[in-house]
Amino acid sequence: MVAAATGVPYVVAHARAARYPVSTAELARATRELADLPVRDRAPSDGYTREQFGQAWEDVDHNGCDTRNDVLRRDLENLTYKQGSGDCTVASGVLRDPYTGRTIDFRRGAGSAAVQIDHVVALADAWQTGAQDWPAATRLAFANDPANLLAVDGPANQDKSADDASTWLPPNPGYRCAYVVRQLRVKSAYGLWVTRAEHDTMARTLRTCVTVP
Repeated sequence: MVAAATGVPYVVAHARAARYPVSTAELARATRELADLPVRDRAPSDGYTREQFGQAWEDVDHNGCDTRNDVLRRDLENLTYKQGSGDCTVASGVLRDPYTGRTIDFRRGAGSAAVQIDHVVALADAWQTGAQDWPAATRLAFANDPANLLAVDGPANQDKSADDASTWLPPNPGYRCAYVVRQLRVKSAYGLWVTRAEHDTMARTLRTCVTVP
């Protein structure tokens, strides 16, 4: 998967990786990114709506599938597809959820909210840390960037809402390092800032990381 923000492959520990280790290079990069991010108070949320980031789940890469289904296809296993969708619309699959550590059976339909697509850096958080000054095209790219999207447990996603790292980290402790590393990659790539509380929480979390070569 290629991150729109960087144009290079973005690697995050897969949900099946034991304790979700990150590489020593990833941790070093995240530490540099945190040191380089501006630390400021949040801007007012005035003017924020979901529509400021474009229509939800556009087909921005023009592959014939919307972004939500692209992420489901990337993150779920044992996939089946809606008949006639050309292996695009995911009908069912299994998610090994990084946020909770649970294994979740996804079925499109009334229970499909059990698996949701999370903006790792929430759109409302981005709006208050620099995105309100972006052109519309950049906000659309951000909202659909695979580096900033994960299929996750629906209730955990709802609990997170628009929180930053200072007020919400995944309930699965083993994923917190990879989560913060991913947030830092996104915030750095898009030139967002962090609050002091967010910065300090990220720094503490990076110190807990389990790394692999």
